[in-house]
Amino acid sequence: MKDYEKQADSDDVLSRHTAEYNLSVAMSNPQLKEQTDQNQKLKKALEARHLSMIAIGGALGTGLLIGTGTALRTGGPAAIFITYSLVGFVVFMVLSALGEVATFIPLADGFAGYCRRYVDEALGFACGWVYLFKYLLLPPNQLVAGALVMQFWVDKDRVNPGVWIAVFLVIITAVNVLGVRFFGEIEFWLSSVKVVTCLGLIILMLCVALGGSPSGDRLGFRYWKDPGAFKEYLDSSRDLHIGGPTGRFVSFVAVLVTTIFAYTGSELVGITFAECARPRKAIPKAIKLTFYRILLFYICSVLLLGMCVSSSDGKLLGASGNTASASPFVIAITNAKIKGLDHVINACILIFVMSAANSDMYICSRTVYGLAVAGYAPYFFSKTNKMGVPMYGIALCFAFCLLAFMTTSSSAADIFNHFVNVVSLTGLITWTCILFLHMRFMKALKVQGYSRKKDLAFRSPFQPFGTYFAFSMCCFLILAKNFTVFLGNDFPYETFITGYIVLPVFIIMLFGWKFWKKTRLIPVNEVDLDTYRDVVDYEEEQFQAKDAEDKAIREAQGNPRDFKWFYDKVFGWIF
Repeated sequence: MKDYEKQADSDDVLSRHTAEYNLSVAMSNPQLKEQTDQNQKLKKALEARHLSMIAIGGALGTGLLIGTGTALRTGGPAAIFITYSLVGFVVFMVLSALGEVATFIPLADGFAGYCRRYVDEALGFACGWVYLFKYLLLPPNQLVAGALVMQFWVDKDRVNPGVWIAVFLVIITAVNVLGVRFFGEIEFWLSSVKVVTCLGLIILMLCVALGGSPSGDRLGFRYWKDPGAFKEYLDSSRDLHIGGPTGRFVSFVAVLVTTIFAYTGSELVGITFAECARPRKAIPKAIKLTFYRILLFYICSVLLLGMCVSSSDGKLLGASGNTASASPFVIAITNAKIKGLDHVINACILIFVMSAANSDMYICSRTVYGLAVAGYAPYFFSKTNKMGVPMYGIALCFAFCLLAFMTTSSSAADIFNHFVNVVSLTGLITWTCILFLHMRFMKALKVQGYSRKKDLAFRSPFQPFGTYFAFSMCCFLILAKNFTVFLGNDFPYETFITGYIVLPVFIIMLFGWKFWKKTRLIPVNEVDLDTYRDVVDYEEEQFQAKDAEDKAIREAQGNPRDFKWFYDKVFGWIF
């Protein structure tokens, strides 16, 4: 009888925690509010394939297709290969750290929620708002990039760029008001196009490097010898040249800073963790596959690009903008005398830009919603419509997207460029917060007697030194972001101010909230590692039971090689 009573008490606690967890998710997650009202248990919309593609789709953007040209021109082929590899490892450690924390107990209010639970409420406030600043100004930046891409086909004298901005703004707004399931499907297919484009470019660059192009020229590592693997630092706009080993080191650090922004957006998958079905399976898969994709799409791409395009190429030195003509891949295609592909690449760049704008508006609306629910932003941003969409958050992002129309004036375009420089530091600050959060989480596990090997569904590799190294790298890059302003005889103060202004703002918000609310750094022995864990454990047990049932059914059917099997075995590692 006592055992029965204990079991009943245990069931009551689990039921109560499940109800509380469902309520917490409903309050912090607009997509699940309607489901919870219907008493459905955590029946979430995003599947593993959505989450996996959003993870890589968030990182694959114009930074890879176009930004690599600036990096190659500045540092040389060896510099971009080393820096993309180094920053790729940092990104993998950031995602792994976030994945370890999120799979333990998934929280619906994103980075701010994890910081508030495991570190300090003030850090949650500061990190959440800095992340919101980033995604308030990124969508209009993407819309401007889309208008520039269209100018490859239609001159701005024929069609005002504002027309394209308006069209793209209507499209991304329409996609976002239709809910997370529709967003997930759209991003899955757009990201699939990104992956196919990158794979195609890698194969094409390999053929060009080996002499398989119409020119028949076998390039190999020719450009690593002449003009060289590393370049001396040169800034023609400031008439600044630093020669010798010092100049090559300065160029390397400058490229290291530039490389960060090619990877910016990789962490946005963390916002979707609370909306995925079965997070303890989907999150580790998304993160592990992201490592291989970074290795393939970024590191292989820049290695082959450095083989196919000279860092002193005249077209590379004169390239600007966001059209296909500014892409080093198109320059390689042109030099290889391959005709017609420039239009294809420009169309792919447009898809990259639209995907980025779409996901940026989604993340912006969810971030401000989470801040409102946590009490960090005005309450009305936490309201949703009948479909569970945070319309006030989308309206706020829409309003900031109107800044894109400033580029129709040349003077306003200069101001807008300063806006972009302001938010470029926010990604690094967010990565640093995630890594610090992970360090505190690991220490709390150790102090409270948990085993990372036994009690975690997913463990970040190379710990604790991997997180320490990545954290140190992010701190260094935050300070070194615009270090070139201190070189030379002049001092471009506008670049300095807009490049670093976010850092003091973050510090002021952190300590301002701390003093106002009298918060404290949570001692590791007091960090809450238990609340709702029983609910997540029970939910995972239900998924495992269903998996076992599905496996038995498939075995009874003779393990048919249907579409699900074909996708998992053949395309799952890519898509």
